[in-house]
Amino acid sequence: MTGGIKKWPQDERPREKMRINGAASLSDAELLALIVRSGDPSSRQSAIDLGRQLILHFDNNLRQLGSANLSELCAIKGMGVAKAAGVKAAFALAARFQARKLEHLDRFTSPRQVFEYFHHEFRDSRKEYFLALLLDGKNRIIRRVQISEGSLNQSIVHPREVFHPAVRESAAAVILVHNHPTGDPAPSQEDIAITRRLKEAGEIMGIRVLDHIIVGDGEYVSFVERGLL
Repeated sequence: MTGGIKKWPQDERPREKMRINGAASLSDAELLALIVRSGDPSSRQSAIDLGRQLILHFDNNLRQLGSANLSELCAIKGMGVAKAAGVKAAFALAARFQARKLEHLDRFTSPRQVFEYFHHEFRDSRKEYFLALLLDGKNRIIRRVQISEGSLNQSIVHPREVFHPAVRESAAAVILVHNHPTGDPAPSQEDIAITRRLKEAGEIMGIRVLDHIIVGDGEYVSFVERGLL
């Protein structure tokens, strides 16, 4: 169905469907229609048509759509900077919401739980990030600290960068987390060397390194589970 959405029966309009049945009742294309708000008048394309076009352009893969940059989005017929920025903002907000959930999480109780949480954040990342989760004496999360961005090496992931915030927050332990943008979570020799160095530094300072978890695409490696820590 083409033409303006205002000409559609009310119960087929995305806003009305959301009002009556909730957001879960809307298709991906309808949710995108609410974000882009209008279609392409030159081709009589509705906002939902544009939403479908966006999804098809990225092979029905919302992960690819979410990781697209502004230039890639603007290259699609009917999209402009404002619409593309709206789509990027929606995905960024969703990612931040996922990250904020950590603030209300009492504790991680297993490596898989850490993976399941961070997989959503890292699975589309094109960069490598190294984080430290600071824990209190009962292994409850105090906060997360980003240590580095980019390829890991021992000059970037230095013990002082990890343990300075841990000391400042009176943390009793840390969990190390980083991602492999390649999708393969197998630890490199550099990963192993960095982890050993941090464990040794933590022992001197009385701050335990409980685990180091590498997040890949749909899988992870826990140094504790592998007997590497």
